[in-house]
Amino acid sequence: MDLFEASEKKNRERSQPLAARMRPKNLDEFVGQSHLLAPGKLLRRLIQADRLQSILLYGPPGTGKTTLAHLLANETKGAFRQLNAVTSGIKELRESLEWARDEVSATGKRPILFIDEIHRFNRTQQDALLPDVEQGIVTLVGATTSNPFFSVNGALLSRSQVFELQPLTDQDLIQLLRRALADQSRGLGMYRPQVDDEALEYCARISEGDARRALGAIELAVLSSTQSPIRVDMDAMRESMQKKILQFDPTGDQHYDQASALIKSIRGSDINAALYWLARSLESGEEVRFLTRRLVILASEDIGNADPQALTLAVAAMQACEFIGLPECQLTLSQLVIYLAAAPKSNSATSAISAARKDVREGALIPVPKHLRDGHYGGAEKLGNAIGYQYSHDAADGVAAQEYLGVDREYYIPVRRGFEADLAERWDTIQKMLKPKE
Repeated sequence: MDLFEASEKKNRERSQPLAARMRPKNLDEFVGQSHLLAPGKLLRRLIQADRLQSILLYGPPGTGKTTLAHLLANETKGAFRQLNAVTSGIKELRESLEWARDEVSATGKRPILFIDEIHRFNRTQQDALLPDVEQGIVTLVGATTSNPFFSVNGALLSRSQVFELQPLTDQDLIQLLRRALADQSRGLGMYRPQVDDEALEYCARISEGDARRALGAIELAVLSSTQSPIRVDMDAMRESMQKKILQFDPTGDQHYDQASALIKSIRGSDINAALYWLARSLESGEEVRFLTRRLVILASEDIGNADPQALTLAVAAMQACEFIGLPECQLTLSQLVIYLAAAPKSNSATSAISAARKDVREGALIPVPKHLRDGHYGGAEKLGNAIGYQYSHDAADGVAAQEYLGVDREYYIPVRRGFEADLAERWDTIQKMLKPKE
């Protein structure tokens, strides 16, 4: 490399954002993901034994998926090529696989093909990887923010190991920020910035596990400072943190995860948690109709007759939200979520219909008892239909002692909570009245 090439290389590196410049050079510099890379953990053992197979790295942005892919190539000393599924088509993919075959022929060592956003590849593109992955021609490292069990086809998934990366902790992020502030060659050390501890803690907390976002914010705070010497306090840090943009894909797993957290928090009667997940859904841009449908379902599925008013309120809220729209309907949703979370819970209606339908599907079908059959046509009496039927309203208590099924079955098992406790007592009485006297 001559003087001009060295200068160009240095200029390119200096023009990169801080997160790219501070990318770890080896595993010892890698921060976080100890559940994957701590001594004795599977991924660490695979790297150390040079037995790395095709893997899928799954996790939110800024957790180190791309960095880890580069480090895998460094640690295994394998040739490395990177594709982005957003910008690369089948032509680029086939060229990369041909490159991998040439590498194996020339060196006898499998190269690493890193595909970022692999979930963006369609089925044909994913299938094109299968032969070379299966034959060990290439070590595939795929990175995705979407659950690979939803977004990667089964054949490729079965040939890969999935490693889930977690958001970095606040302490992990503070460690990275301090390293960047002190680094003279790659970081911000040349500016000798003074950053308040509370500003660092705030940056780490608001970044929510995203190293790229945290490093971008601290770089902006330092470079935009007009003080001499440079000092970054809480006010400067707040201004440097861009408004949070919540990732949301209405067809992705996060959509279903947030909805699941909302429903389970209401089911668990935790009002504060339920309100947080409602707010998270609204801020993410979740469709209000989707939320109200789920809440109406929950009113029957998880509350049922322990508080029959819950379904009435849920349906009213659904209609009100349709009529009002956002932002005002957030008030209606909040009222409903609070009520549903605090309401007594019962899944007896859910269990009852599930048991009855299972019996219909899997058991011997029960014929309709003759006295319950339709008698409103000529000839019904000759067939013996509707004969002996007792009209319930003629009974003293409105319950006629007669068979309605013909066999013993128990589907409804009431809980003794809320209104259903009263309903359970009444049902106990009714069951005794239904039995024909000997």
